[in-house]
Amino acid sequence: MATPKNILVVEDDSHISDLLCALLKQQGHHPVPAYSGTEALLVLGQNHFDLVLLDLMLPGKTGEEVLEEIRNSSAVPVIVLTARTDKETTVQLLQLGADDYIAKPFDNDELLARIEVQVRRLPLEQSVMWNGQSAHSRNQSAELARTLQHKDITLNLDEYDAFIGNQRAKLSKREFEILHLLMSHPKKVFSKNNLYESVWGEDFFGDDNTLNVHISKLRAKLQTLSPDAEHIQTVWGIGFRMKE
Repeated sequence: MATPKNILVVEDDSHISDLLCALLKQQGHHPVPAYSGTEALLVLGQNHFDLVLLDLMLPGKTGEEVLEEIRNSSAVPVIVLTARTDKETTVQLLQLGADDYIAKPFDNDELLARIEVQVRRLPLEQSVMWNGQSAHSRNQSAELARTLQHKDITLNLDEYDAFIGNQRAKLSKREFEILHLLMSHPKKVFSKNNLYESVWGEDFFGDDNTLNVHISKLRAKLQTLSPDAEHIQTVWGIGFRMKE
């Protein structure tokens, strides 16, 4: 059985929440329920979680507001549960930093598969915290942190932090992984197929807008901190690579 994960279940419908928690417990995980957006943020601030299941229709703060606040401080994977599956909504969720979404009513096996995809990509020794740090990484000295650098970009691989010069770039987990992959082989041109299958761990079907949204957001964040530099180059008809 996979290593148990701490999963925050943010769902205001107590019946659905109970079903989700029971399903996760059957898989050996440790679910914690929250019934409003405000409660979810409070619980996140006091505990560490490996994944968040987030409903959109919440009392108090909406799911979109909760997601936006999470992404201001954390790279914890977030799967959104939504009854709205129109393209505008799904693109907005990806732009806000959701790692995945699943439509209600959902199939239990599909939900568990999507959860597995997210949690198996977590670093082995990293429990993602509200502030983006793990208990393990906080105990490491800065000198021992594993880093990767390209020009003015530095990635701290232990803490999932990215810096442009001395400025921290607030990247989502997917954005960080895309940048990490590109920087690991800065001269290589990665096709959309390469990037999607490496970062998402799923087959790429060619018409998925997910990757384009994440690349666009990543570029915008890097550009904000370093407006005079181009970091990610588009090689037309092929894919993307780091700008030399």
